[in-house]
Amino acid sequence: MATGRSTTLTGALGEFLVAAELCRRGLIATSFSGNVPHYDIVASDDFGGHLVVQVKAINKKSWQFDVSKFVEINMNGQQQIIGKPCSEPFPNLFCVFVALGKSNREDRYFVFSWLELRTAIIDHHRAYLATHDGVRPKTPDSTHCSISIPELEQYENQWQKIQDAIVKTRIT
Repeated sequence: MATGRSTTLTGALGEFLVAAELCRRGLIATSFSGNVPHYDIVASDDFGGHLVVQVKAINKKSWQFDVSKFVEINMNGQQQIIGKPCSEPFPNLFCVFVALGKSNREDRYFVFSWLELRTAIIDHHRAYLATHDGVRPKTPDSTHCSISIPELEQYENQWQKIQDAIVKTRIT
């Protein structure tokens, strides 16, 4: 079972690894160690382009979420009805999910915009509900969901997305 300390260390390690990888790619990356809502890192280039990055690190096989942070969930009795998608919590927010391995050579990175993450979570939850006629077993009103590594493989090592997005924010 994860302790508060091990969870904190996992999160901090993920942030430092992502900041280091962004620096390797020629960006300036500053980590805020969980003290800023919605993002963990500000990344910028030499020309005024910048964006914020949210980091989620795990040492297991899936990331845990509250689906109601991404989409309205309405209840019809015990059945969950997916409603309107939520707005991005911070403009042009990017996410990097880190699956920590036993060594740095085994670490895996999944890079996407928050809007892409929202779509993946909504699609995942919709598919899950479809297999249960819209009613979650045991706790029908729970909005917990998880996303596993295989569901995000299309985003693995897509660092260029961040670099391209930063270029679009440059002051001209």
